[in-house]
Amino acid sequence: MSDVAAGFAQAGVLLVALAVVYRPLGDYLARVFSTEKHLRVEKALYKIVRVDPDTEQHWKTYASGVLGFSFVSVLLLYLLQRLQSILPWNFGRGPVSPAVAFNTAVSFVTNTNWQSYTPETTMGHFVQMAGLTVQNFLSAGVGLAVAIAVTRGFVRSRTDRLGNFWVDLTRGTIRVLLPMAFVFALVLVALGVVQSLRSGVAVTNPDGSHSTIALAPAAGQEAIKELGTNGGGIFNANSAHPFENPNVWTNVVEMFLILVIPVCLTRAFGQLVGNRKQGYVLLSVMTGLWAAMLAVIWTSEARTNSPAALAAGANLEGKEQRFGIGGTSLFADTTTGTSTGAVNGAHDSLSGLGGGGTLLNMLFGEVSPGGVGTGLYGILVMAVIAMFLAGLMVGRTPEYLGKKLGKREVTCAAISMLAMPTVVLLGSGIALLLPGTRDALGNAGPHGLSEVLYGYTSAGNNNGSAFGGLTATSDWFQASLSVAMLVGRFVPIVAVLCLAGSLASQKKVPETAGTLPTTGPLFGTLLTGTVVLVAALTFIPALALGPIAEALA
Repeated sequence: MSDVAAGFAQAGVLLVALAVVYRPLGDYLARVFSTEKHLRVEKALYKIVRVDPDTEQHWKTYASGVLGFSFVSVLLLYLLQRLQSILPWNFGRGPVSPAVAFNTAVSFVTNTNWQSYTPETTMGHFVQMAGLTVQNFLSAGVGLAVAIAVTRGFVRSRTDRLGNFWVDLTRGTIRVLLPMAFVFALVLVALGVVQSLRSGVAVTNPDGSHSTIALAPAAGQEAIKELGTNGGGIFNANSAHPFENPNVWTNVVEMFLILVIPVCLTRAFGQLVGNRKQGYVLLSVMTGLWAAMLAVIWTSEARTNSPAALAAGANLEGKEQRFGIGGTSLFADTTTGTSTGAVNGAHDSLSGLGGGGTLLNMLFGEVSPGGVGTGLYGILVMAVIAMFLAGLMVGRTPEYLGKKLGKREVTCAAISMLAMPTVVLLGSGIALLLPGTRDALGNAGPHGLSEVLYGYTSAGNNNGSAFGGLTATSDWFQASLSVAMLVGRFVPIVAVLCLAGSLASQKKVPETAGTLPTTGPLFGTLLTGTVVLVAALTFIPALALGPIAEALA
């Protein structure tokens, strides 16, 4: 089978699988967060932590819960790494250095999973499982909880309550993430992904020398890292490693896991707001952006004009033969369209336009379809901005889902939207001015600028992937990227919860002849145009100096 046919086959299987589960999983997600019944295990947990599950919270209390829980998570994960030498399954690996431990703790708690260390030689299995893997569940659960709280803001009327953060986090983790991750960990093991508590296996090389091949509980980590749109690899090569992603079938399963919850959340949104067409419109916008960027990346990689690729007959640098150009492009588009840092190839080896496509995917705000929870509330922020722009054009107060969008609502949406560009552009600009940055770059010229821009874009969007040419181990990069992750994660969360609280306090207004319909192609086009326009106006100068200049060269 040709590479093109294999790529289309993977894309076809992936889309069919998502279509099959879209309705049942979307409806299940809606029931999970709307039922008043608590599972027995949940009741026991609420009793232990002294939470009243039937008490709802003001948006400020909900936001305080998110921030407080995340702060404690960062602290505990930091301590686990620093105390690694006295923990089991450390395999003689000592404490993680303070800078790396802090960066890693922030990274995994913010669902970024940026890794500035080599997992095989830095982290023992206990820290990996009890620390990093646990945060894969919890960070995804936080994103899911916030998305549901924002949805309630559109549904509820004349109330200052958005639900209970602790209940939403518990339900998302116990009823959604844990069972799905368990099932798909077994699937991945059956398909050849390694699951071992040994540190490695000794082998004799063809020349008679001896070495050790690292082993790890990879299948369990792989399932939740993709399902929770986390992306951190248990091996340094991430999903390009044959122990994490050994064949085409595991490649498709992992892409399915990345997309399934963000995609099905649009169905849950439609169910919860009482109009399924609202969810279909959001899904169509997400799908259109995903497909467009896939076309850009795949076409660029398949038709590159670089001398090396022309001499070799194909642009296979940095790609695994078992995936090919099609499977690599599909994976790169899927992971950068969500907040997933997993890679099955080297993004640094992509062509100028192909690398620019992955970068632009993140600069859209990762709404195609975005991460677990983050994609839904991210596209809803863009919907509020789109309706505000439409209101300016017709000269009337904008409305969305029966709620008026006044000064406070638009301000909250704007703050959420601008947080990521602020840390990306400021961080990249300052880094490029520092004398030591040039030594950290793997390439000079436009590609070197792309490496830095990609790094801060990945951190600010809580993605976690990287252009491998950037050496981000200095104290400056460890600290500044950590700040980018924190701002990129929590400023939008607080802003969208404030937006949700403001919407919930309003009464619903009836539709009139002047109300812009939000269930048809017109609104879908407006929303798509807003996403693209915001990214273009914000980032075109930086892109022109980096990937665009490289592509034209």
